[in-house]
Order: sequence, then structure tokens, then C-alpha cells
Amino acid sequence: MNTAFKSSLKKGDQVVVIAGKDKGKRGRILMIVTEDHAALVERVNMIKRHTRATKEKEAGIVEREAPIHLSNLMFVDPVSGKGTRIGKKILEDGRKVRVARKSGETIDR
Repeated sequence: MNTAFKSSLKKGDQVVVIAGKDKGKRGRILMIVTEDHAALVERVNMIKRHTRATKEKEAGIVEREAPIHLSNLMFVDPVSGKGTRIGKKILEDGRKVRVARKSGETIDR
């Protein structure tokens, strides 16, 4: 799957789920899976995994996050607290920063 797909979301961003079984839930991005265009979001898209016993862990059913596609996530606006799209802007000093489209607030410092 060699498609040109570039996301503005990064690890640590606060996002809201806009589609799927967890629609409306919020969480922080723990990890981006680039080859699948997906992300792990804390306490969103939880699954149960049956694990085998090892020297470090005992056997049992473990609940953990599964990847969710980036198209189902939206950045949370720092001002309004609602989902917003992300734009890019070049500052006077030459830095390129992300900007929330709804409020115009700069996301990157």
C-alpha cells in the first residue's frame, strides 16, 4: 500500500473519534502506525487479547487499545474543546506550525 497519505496528527495530540463504535470518545494519541494510516488512542477501541503465560507474565485475558484509522479521528481545538481541522502556517521567524482552523490558535509551540 504505497499511497501518498500525510496526516497532521502527531503522538501526544488530544483527539476525538468522529466515526465508529467509539464515536464521541476523547483521548491522547499513544502511537502512530504509519503503514496502516492508524493510531493507538488511549482508552479508545479497546479489545480483549488472550495471552499465553511467559516468564514475565501470567496467562489471562488482557484488555488493550487497537489501532483506529486516522480518518476517524479529529484534533480537539484548544479553545472550544470541539473537533477541528488542522492548517499549516509559516511564522515570521521561518518556523512552520500547525494551526487549529476553527479558532486560529497555534498548536505547536
